[in-house]
Amino acid sequence: MQEFLYEAMDRELIERTLKALPGNEEIEALAEFYKVMGDPTRLQLLMALENGEFCVSDLCNVLNMNRSAVSHQLKALKTAKLAKSRKDGKTVYYSLDDEHVRSVLEVALEHIRE
Repeated sequence: MQEFLYEAMDRELIERTLKALPGNEEIEALAEFYKVMGDPTRLQLLMALENGEFCVSDLCNVLNMNRSAVSHQLKALKTAKLAKSRKDGKTVYYSLDDEHVRSVLEVALEHIRE
C-alpha cells in the first residue's frame, strides 16, 4: 500500500489520478507550449494564421510590426511546432502547423468569452 504525505481521504481517487498524470517530460513540454502561447504577439500571429497562409510582409501589415520582430516570433512558433513554413521562390509562407493548434486557439477563446 502506497504511503502518502497526508491522510488519504479517497485513496482510490489519488491512485487513479497518479496513474493518469503525464510524466515529467510531458509536463515540461506542456509548460513550454503554454509559455510560447502566453505571448500576446505570438497569439496574434497564430490567430492571423487561422485565416490562411501568409508571407511575412502580409503578417507585418496585419500586426503593424516590422519584419524583424515578426520573423523572430515566427521562429519561436516554428520551434514550438505551432507554425510551419514553405518556400515559393524567394517568398516564405507561414501557416498553422496542424489542426490541433487551431482547436486549442478556438477552445481557449471560447472559454474566455463565456
